[in-house]
Order: sequence, then C-alpha cells, then structure tokens
Amino acid sequence: MHVLQDLVARHKQGIPCGVTSICSAHPIVIEASLRHAQRAGLPFVLFEATCNQVNQDGGYTGMTPADFVAFVHGIAAKVGFDPARIVLGGDHLGPNPWTALDPEQAMAKAEVMVAAYVAAGFRKIHLDCSMACAGDPEPLPEAEIVRRAVRLCQAAEAAWRQAGGEAPVYVIGTEVPVPGGATEAIEGLAVTTPAAALATIQAHRDAFLAAGLEAAWERVIASVVQPGVEFDHHQVVDYVPEKAAALSQAIESVPGMVFEAHSTDYQTRNALAALVRDHFAILKVGPGLTFALREALWALDAIEREWIAPDARAELRETALDRMRAEPKYWQRYYHSRGQQLTVDLNYSLSDRIRYYWPDPAIEASRQRLFANLRANPAPISLVGQYLPRALAELRDGLAGNDPHDLAVAHVISVLNDYHFACSIANDH
Repeated sequence: MHVLQDLVARHKQGIPCGVTSICSAHPIVIEASLRHAQRAGLPFVLFEATCNQVNQDGGYTGMTPADFVAFVHGIAAKVGFDPARIVLGGDHLGPNPWTALDPEQAMAKAEVMVAAYVAAGFRKIHLDCSMACAGDPEPLPEAEIVRRAVRLCQAAEAAWRQAGGEAPVYVIGTEVPVPGGATEAIEGLAVTTPAAALATIQAHRDAFLAAGLEAAWERVIASVVQPGVEFDHHQVVDYVPEKAAALSQAIESVPGMVFEAHSTDYQTRNALAALVRDHFAILKVGPGLTFALREALWALDAIEREWIAPDARAELRETALDRMRAEPKYWQRYYHSRGQQLTVDLNYSLSDRIRYYWPDPAIEASRQRLFANLRANPAPISLVGQYLPRALAELRDGLAGNDPHDLAVAHVISVLNDYHFACSIANDH
C-alpha cells in the first residue's frame, strides 16, 4: 500500500491525520521542508510540481519531470534526507499549458507529460482536464472533463507498467483554482455542494470502470473540492467549518477517499487543523511558503540597511523590484494597480508573483551578495529579533545559526510548523 493510501486508510478509521502537500520549486523552501521533516520525525514529505512549473517542454522552471526529481534529490543529499522518504506528486496535470492548441493536440501533449511524470518517479497524480482548449465550449462539460481524465489515467498506467516500481495513486476533481492563482480579487466564494462533489466522484468511477481501469480506481485517494478557503492579493477567506459541514460529511460514505484542499495558504493553524478534522486531509500549500521566504529576504535586506555600510550593500529588494518592473510578464495579468499601490502589490501581494523572479540572474546575484555580507558581519541578535523574531527563537534554542541562509530556512519552517500541527496525529484536535 502506498504511504498516501495508508494515511487515507488511517484517516477513514477516525484518526484526524493529514499531509502537507508542498508545491514549490524554490531550493530554500525545499530545504526548509526537508529539515522540518527531519526535526519532526515525519515518515515522508510530499512535494508537488504543477504542469506549468514542470513539463516535457521545461515549464517556467526550465525543468522536465526527471530534472525536478534530480533537483529535489540533490537538495535531499545535501540535507542528509533519505530520498526514499520523498513522495512526488504532479498537480493540475492536464492540457493547461497548451490551451491555445485544439483539444486533440493539447491532450496529446498532456499524455506525454503525464507519462513523463510517472516515468520519472512521480506517484501522486492529479488528473485535471477542466480547462477549455481552442474551440472548446466554456465551461467545459463535466462529461468531457471526465473523458479526458480517463485518457490521461490510461497514459499514466501505461507509463507505470513500463517503468515498474510502486503504482501511482490518483487525485480527481475540478473544483480547483487555476494554476498560478486567481487573477482578480475574490468576490464571493461558494463551497462545493455535497451533490456536486459526489456526482464528480461517481462520474469518474463510472468512466474508470467502463475503460477497464478498475485497479486504477482503487488507487484514487482524493477529490479536490472548494471547502471555502482562498486568498487574493491582500485578503484571505478563512475556513468556516459550519459552511462546509455538509460537504465534509459527504465524503464519509466514500471508501478509500478524502478531500484535497487547494489554496490553504495563509490559513491559521487552528483553521488548518479544522480542515484536516473535517476530512480535507491533503493540504496544498505553495505561495504561502515562498511568501514566507520573501518575508525573510526582505527582513535580511532591512538588517543589511541598518548594519552594512552603504557602499557594500546588496540592495536585494530594490534589485528585485527593478527587475519585476523591467520584465512584467509574470505579474501584469494579476496586478492592475499603478503608482504606490503597484509597489505594494509587487512587494506584498499574497498571490506572491515575485516567486517567479527569484531565478533571475541579477536578483540571485544580489541575494548571494546579501548573504555574503551578513556572513562576513553577522548581525546582533537584537537586530535579528527586530526583523525575524520567529527565526530568533530558533536561533536562541540552538535550532538555527546566525547565518542568513539558516535564518531564512527557520522562518519558512515556522509556517510548516502550523501545517504539522494540523496534520499530526499526535495533536488532540
């Protein structure tokens, strides 16, 4: 039994356990996640890549699925984390990167992508064909969404039979935010109805069985729904258990399955725990972790301004904002403000479009210089406490050094601690 199937089985037995699904390609976030798992004694850690991040054409990270596996395992080797304890998932796997093509061309590309994910060792596969391609009706009828999901499952199963190893597990469901985040402010958020959730599951089950995918259906562990959590640029829609009570109860009658919740970023630790208790046992987080990383980097930039001579400063924040303004392609569809409000959005939007810019050579060179400055001249703990109080606690407890990299990792871990609180069976919820 796959470790995720085992977790779902324990949850279905009444144990309020869950798993954090970490969707990030930033090396510091991945390192922080592995170090957190080591410290917490977690049996495994789950990383996911989206179809836009990683695909056979490179995605926006420039990585194929095999490249991403090597990237994560390389960080694990540095940390001393057993790669056998790393579970890899593919999120929103479907035709989304190629919606400008006609459906047949886009689906052919998606089949190649899903097969590449499975061949590379990804074993949690989210089948998401909800997006319309060129010439498709909008919204796409659910029957067509399901038909295309079955087609991708067949490609995944064929790739697994050829590659060998552990069988993949699947996630279905189309009540998902678009990959990359919402482009507009949230105006009303509807919780998935129990009838819609159960109808989606039944439609997929019928189609899987009709296609001879009975064995694969036994490995469908979750369906993605909207429990009433979301965020836009500057606000968070908090989880309200009462609004999702009927939806929560609906999955109790479905054997072998829980719900997966996307956009859980920025929820409080008590809200995260309530989600897990209410059977939204797979908690997806991405921008919330890179947002925490950005908080740490801006804090280190502020420490540098107070501690390092002006002519030696890296000016990371200004460098990053200059590059974002010069190359607006990753944020211009999302931020529609001007002037000071645009500056606030570029810095502080919860959608965290800045995460796409960290690999920029000028920004990365500035980050390295910032770290070098603070390594050569470590800041006093009074300055660390002013700008990174959560990391200072780790420093004082001997869990982090007074090194900029360690402090950034510690700040990201402070967010992961909330997810661990929510997911751990050791906590009494």
